[in-house]
Amino acid sequence: MIEVDATYGPHPLGMPPADFLRDYWQKKPLLIRNAFPGFVSPVEPEDLAGLACEDGVLARLIEHDKPSDAWRVRHGPFAEDDFPGLPDHDWTLLVQDVDKWDADIRALLARFDFLPRWRIDDVMISFAATGGSVGAHVDQYDVFLLQAQGQRRWQIDASPNPPLGFRDDVELKLLREFHPTHDWVLNPGDMLYLPPGVPHHGVAENACLTFSVGMRAPAAAELLGDYADTLAADAPDELRYADPDLTLPNDAGEIDDATMQRVEAALHQLRMDDPDRFGDWFGGFITTYRSAVLPAPDDNPPSREAMERALAEGAALLRHPWSRMAWRRLSRADGGGHLYAGGTAHPMAIEDARRLAAADAVDGALYAALEPAGRDAVNALLAAGHYHLAREDEA
Repeated sequence: MIEVDATYGPHPLGMPPADFLRDYWQKKPLLIRNAFPGFVSPVEPEDLAGLACEDGVLARLIEHDKPSDAWRVRHGPFAEDDFPGLPDHDWTLLVQDVDKWDADIRALLARFDFLPRWRIDDVMISFAATGGSVGAHVDQYDVFLLQAQGQRRWQIDASPNPPLGFRDDVELKLLREFHPTHDWVLNPGDMLYLPPGVPHHGVAENACLTFSVGMRAPAAAELLGDYADTLAADAPDELRYADPDLTLPNDAGEIDDATMQRVEAALHQLRMDDPDRFGDWFGGFITTYRSAVLPAPDDNPPSREAMERALAEGAALLRHPWSRMAWRRLSRADGGGHLYAGGTAHPMAIEDARRLAAADAVDGALYAALEPAGRDAVNALLAAGHYHLAREDEA
C-alpha cells in the first residue's frame, strides 16, 4: 500500500504513528490524501515574496525554459520589482526556514510530534506558477510535502534501483534519467512522504503553494569531521605517537606494520569511551547543525531578579525561533540529564530538561516548578539569547 486516506482518522498519517514508523519511515513513500482536511494556508504567495526580499532569508528563484530545457537559478534577497516582471508560468520561488520567521507555520510542527524534535530541520515553502518546477531530483533526507494551495503533480520513481546520475549542464542537481512509477495530483491538505533516495518531480498544475517539512540528516562525513575536530580540540599535548618498543629497522625508509599499529594506538587514545562525553558531543552538534542563524544575547538583558519578578507578574520567556533544544538522560550513577541548546550542555534534573526542551515558552508556573539547576539554566539561556522576556500583553 502506497496511498491512504486520512479524512476520518485522528492523525495526519492516516494510520497510528507506530505503524507509519514501522512500515514506511525511511523505507518507502506514502501518499496521504486529506492529511490535513480543509487545510487553509496561513501564508499567501505575496507573504512569501515579501519574506524573500528580507535580508538574512534564504530564498531561490528557479526559472525553466522548456523549449531549450535550460534552467536559471537566482538567489535572494530579491527586490520587490523582481516579481511583477515574471511570466505566469514555469518558475518557482523557494524560501527556507519559514517556520523560524512565521509563528503560524512553526505551529504546524506540532503535528509531527511522532518524530524526535531534533530530527526536524525546517519548513521550506515554495510558490510555483503554472508549470513551475525544480526538476527531477533526489534528496538525501526524509521530507513531507504538504500541498497548501492549488494543485501540484508529483511523479516518483519507487523502483528498487533507480538511476541516480546527475546532469552536468545545469547548476541544479537534476537527474539525467527519470522514469516515474507513480503519478498523482495533490490537492490542498494532501501530503506526500518521501524517504531518502527516492527520485521525484513536482510540477505545478496551477499557481500553488507547497510546504516541505524536511528532516535533519547529517552525513557520516559531517559527523566524523565535527567529532574529529572536538577530539583534537580537547586532546592534551602529551598524547602523541610513541615507540618505546622500537627495534632496529630492516630499512630506515620503510613505514612498517609495527609503525602502523602504533599510529592506530595513538588515535585510539582520543576515543570518547565515556558515553556521557560522547552524548554531549552529539547534543552540541545536533543543536547547531545547519543553523543559518544563532541566537544572540540582547544588548541589555534583564537581570535574574528582574526576570523572576516579571514572570511572577504574568510575563513569559519566549524561545528564540532559531534556538534548537534537545535533552539526554545521563548514564552516570547519580542520574540527571543535560539540556542542549545551541551547542551548549546544561545539567539539570531529567524532568526539567524534558519540560524545557518541549516548551516554546517558560511562564511563571513552569519556572517555579524547576529545580535550582533548571532555573540557573533558564537564566543562562536568557543571557545567551535563547529566550526573550515578553510582557503579559506580548506573550
